[in-house]
Amino acid sequence: MRMLALLVALLLPAASAAQESAVTGTGVMLRAVEKISGETTDFTLTRGGQATFGRLSIEMVECRYPSGDPAADAYAYLVMREEGTDAPVFTGWMIASSPALNALDHPRYDVWVLRCKTD
Repeated sequence: MRMLALLVALLLPAASAAQESAVTGTGVMLRAVEKISGETTDFTLTRGGQATFGRLSIEMVECRYPSGDPAADAYAYLVMREEGTDAPVFTGWMIASSPALNALDHPRYDVWVLRCKTD
């Protein structure tokens, strides 16, 4: 138990420092695949922008990346809705390096973050 407390105490400041050094991008680059046909499309969305892929509407709320390396790990807050439904099929943060951590769970479409767009 003491070892766990020590580990948490050591990692907590590093996590806080990583959060503080994030920069908000001007947009996001996404990749989407339609699983039945295999069609793949890349999108670039600006903050608040939307794109349509098949019956899926994708909105980017915010994209962040480490301040020291814009090409590094990006994470974006996305809202996705399927045509004909009121409730979003996905709302949350997606992480470029680990898309499976919080993925779109849809039988037909898959969407993931590639990177943030910068000025």
